[in-house]
Amino acid sequence: MRARLNGLGLRWKIAALLASGCALVALAIGGLIHHARYEQVADQARTNATAELVRVRKVYVATGSVDHEDSAAAIDSPALPAPLRAAALAKRRTTYLRLDGDHPAVWAARPIGEKSVLSVKLPLDDARDELHELDNQLIAWGTVVVALAALGGAAVASRVSRDLRTAAATARKISEGDLDARINHPRPPRTKDEVAELACAVDTMATTLQQRLEAEQRFTADVAHELRTPLTGLQTAAELLPPGRPTELVRNRVAALRTLTEDLLEVARLDARIEQPDLEVHPLGKLVAGIIQRAGYKAEFTGDMDALVRTDARRLERILANLIVNARRHGSAPVEILVAGTCVTVRDHGPGFPEHLLAEGPQRFLTGAKERGQGTGLGLTIALGQAEVIGARVELGNADDGGALATVVLPAADTC
Repeated sequence: MRARLNGLGLRWKIAALLASGCALVALAIGGLIHHARYEQVADQARTNATAELVRVRKVYVATGSVDHEDSAAAIDSPALPAPLRAAALAKRRTTYLRLDGDHPAVWAARPIGEKSVLSVKLPLDDARDELHELDNQLIAWGTVVVALAALGGAAVASRVSRDLRTAAATARKISEGDLDARINHPRPPRTKDEVAELACAVDTMATTLQQRLEAEQRFTADVAHELRTPLTGLQTAAELLPPGRPTELVRNRVAALRTLTEDLLEVARLDARIEQPDLEVHPLGKLVAGIIQRAGYKAEFTGDMDALVRTDARRLERILANLIVNARRHGSAPVEILVAGTCVTVRDHGPGFPEHLLAEGPQRFLTGAKERGQGTGLGLTIALGQAEVIGARVELGNADDGGALATVVLPAADTC
């Protein structure tokens, strides 16, 4: 039952709660009304039976006989309930009421002489039918009230649920990178509407987050841009150094620093979403063959080598180059490139991608695991960013027999 309740939406939970509350209230009120009416009927029946007993006794005293016409009066009736007979023999005038069964009735009895009991019996079929009719009306009206409460609760909760779903959808858009998404709730946040307060809080959070991210992006781009000029001069000065091992080390470090700076600038442009692809139709097999040939690798082709894709050849080369460099740096040889249909897969035979990278995606300046080597962690970030620009996607995984798999899935030309 708890699992079923947890699976319901907020609207149905509120409706069920209101219906349950109204059902309990209706049940309590119905019970009170039924009890009060039952007591009224019972008191009236006992009063009538007592009055009838008094009348029958007067007739018996005056005539010495019992009137059997209206009240089933009798002396020592065999149908007299045992508790009532015992009370009468104990010199107590009392009544006995029974409203259930096929023949509801009320009895009244008193002692006559030492061992006889005078009793009267009044049928209560009409009173029983009246109580049944009252109960049916209470059930009917209670059902109507509960149904109206459920419908009203669903209507009220529908608005709340819709606002909350809008807030959730906006939060998902923000988490996916759409920093301009806002809820823009129509009611002002200073009211007592908690949903409006939540919407205002989400919008404020999104605005603050957008400002901070844009500030970080600008800072990264500014730092990388400012580093270009001194790095250019440093690279020129390194070229003037005399040949030797120290010179080679300086040149390598300067080249690595320059590559890092260019990567940071590229990441900043991708974050700012200002990259514009130059999309053209290409046969994927031939395009990848040229890219791999320039990189000095071999590719394996399966299926249709002439499958047409709409892509940016320069950016696709950048994506594949980053994936190949990542496989060489962090994996183990051989590095294989497989082209099948509109997909290009780069595979190494190393330890594979760590589980948290597969679950959360690549993080900047984090290579994932010590066994996958050292690096800036920007290669996969740039590959995924450039893939998004050209309308492709990069799927990361691990082969069953070991090794990391990075598959670039490109859109076919006829579906673009």
